[in-house]
Amino acid sequence: MQTQPVWLLAIVVPVLAGLSIGCSKAPPVPQPETRVTDEQTIRESEIAWAHAYATKNIDRIVAQYADNGSSIIPGFAMVTGKDAIRAAVKDQLTDPRFALSFQTAKVEVSKSGDMAYTQGAFTFTGTDPKTKRAMTSTGHYVEVYMKQSDGWKIVEDIATNGPASSENLDH
Repeated sequence: MQTQPVWLLAIVVPVLAGLSIGCSKAPPVPQPETRVTDEQTIRESEIAWAHAYATKNIDRIVAQYADNGSSIIPGFAMVTGKDAIRAAVKDQLTDPRFALSFQTAKVEVSKSGDMAYTQGAFTFTGTDPKTKRAMTSTGHYVEVYMKQSDGWKIVEDIATNGPASSENLDH
């Protein structure tokens, strides 16, 4: 049996040990807790969004959505993407009776800090396309947000008709 020179072991062992340490992943750096701040940011953005609807500012309305955002609103076709959302909103804003108000009742931000949702109640006024008479509908909505490089953006805008009470939203 042939023995290896001691000097070879003195070199190989430390090199292998260094490689194994260098290849292991460092523990993840803990991210600061931002959920309270994120919640406030989203609440404020929804207040600004409601104001954009009240003043019929289409650019500010559409800016709330992610590029691939979708809107699912009763009585309207589902639309996806900012261009389609802009076209749908533009049609609504041309109605002289158009009015939309909403109140955010709940904001929940994920523990990972990259997704959030809001719930609230809305009141919509417009012209019934069939009867050409004024109509008002009330209901609830859910907005799903994702944090993007330019802030929180809506990826799903979902509304349903029904009583606009916010009593049971915060369960």
